[in-house]
Amino acid sequence: MGSGRRGELLGVAEVAGYLGVGTVTVYRWCREGRLPCLKVGRSWRIREEALEDFLSRGTRPATLVGQLRGFLGVPDCVIAVAQTPELLHQLDAAFMQVGEARGAMLIKFHGGEAESAGELRAGLERNGLDATRLEGEGRLLMVAEDPVEERTDGLRRVIERGDGDGRTVWASFNWTEQLDVDRAIAQQEALTELADARQLVIKTAVLESVADAWEAGERRRAQASHTGAISLSEAGLSLARVTPLSPG
Repeated sequence: MGSGRRGELLGVAEVAGYLGVGTVTVYRWCREGRLPCLKVGRSWRIREEALEDFLSRGTRPATLVGQLRGFLGVPDCVIAVAQTPELLHQLDAAFMQVGEARGAMLIKFHGGEAESAGELRAGLERNGLDATRLEGEGRLLMVAEDPVEERTDGLRRVIERGDGDGRTVWASFNWTEQLDVDRAIAQQEALTELADARQLVIKTAVLESVADAWEAGERRRAQASHTGAISLSEAGLSLARVTPLSPG
């Protein structure tokens, strides 16, 4: 937190948002005595120095939101491979939670998966993103992809409508079915260029079953087309940066 206001009392929701966990988890830590807290009226409060001590002991869990918060920058264009559809949906929600915390305009492009916009919205809600509220505030757009249009053109068109009101744009795309790999990678290379030019943060997630069908060279090219790579499986999370080599 680092505000310098020693002794400040923080609410459970504020602590949960900072750590990237649910309020239920924070309440459990308080009940177990792992995170010292105070009862103020009917509410629980945590002193800032108690939270700092909690973090210094390495107690903070490696939550998906917390890990992405430290990984994603502006601009950024990352590719992710998720083992299952549910993990892919968790990654979508976590990506957008990080963007929300940074005051971004969130865009969820759908069409690369089988679910309807309503089903995808429900999945975001189930995984911790208050999608309904954010849509109502104009902070989240659910945009249907044109199957013919290039992803770069679709994203540029939405941005140029001015819906972001000057906010940094965080855009999420997915692939859950087999596709033309050459065309897909060419689109991703164009998205990375657009991200750099417009200060965007773009995440494209691919189901593991789709990525497994790619040849080794295609997988290397796909990773090299992005600034970072994410792998999410039941075994855990892996984050890596792509660093281009200088000629010679």
